[in-house]
Amino acid sequence: MANIRFKSVKKHYDLLVEENNDPVYDCEALARYMDKWDGQTFINAMRLKKSDSVLEIGVGTGRIAQKILPLTGKFTGVDISPKSIEKAKENLKAYSPVLVCSDFLMFETEDKFDCIVSTLTFIHIKRKQKAIKKVSKLLAPQGRFVLSISKKPEKVLDYGSRKVKLYPDDKDKILRYLKVAGLNIESVDETEFSYIIVSVKTSF
Repeated sequence: MANIRFKSVKKHYDLLVEENNDPVYDCEALARYMDKWDGQTFINAMRLKKSDSVLEIGVGTGRIAQKILPLTGKFTGVDISPKSIEKAKENLKAYSPVLVCSDFLMFETEDKFDCIVSTLTFIHIKRKQKAIKKVSKLLAPQGRFVLSISKKPEKVLDYGSRKVKLYPDDKDKILRYLKVAGLNIESVDETEFSYIIVSVKTSF
């Protein structure tokens, strides 16, 4: 039996890029499968205008960013994996987005965003309340936070020869964290694999 070892999130996603696993180029069947977490319902929930600025937490190689960029004027993507950011720069070069390699909790900027989005990333974040408070801080007044969280309660991502520790998302806890952070819940939509939660910053 192969030796199965736990890897950090950064190392796992770096290895995916090294293994030529780039979701931007998923086949049609796999793309439809991923849409069960963050398909058109997720994109529509952003209600983007060309004048909007968007921050994506966990941009990866640009799978979701490539759908957002034609809809908005300014895009920033943050990801903990250096190799994912390198690949995203290549995949998204036609749009010249701002791409930053950083743990979101360590990410620093003076910018405020009209929309912050994240899908399949909070499952890697242990300190979820702290992350959501940071989202609130980075949102402009009336800014929207569009979050897709997995319904699956797995605590380990098993990728055959390696495993990654996960921190499952609990919808009710996430809703509570959003309210504590001063974000008003606008909607909670359910897909086959996820909850898509939209909240709005109404305070100035």
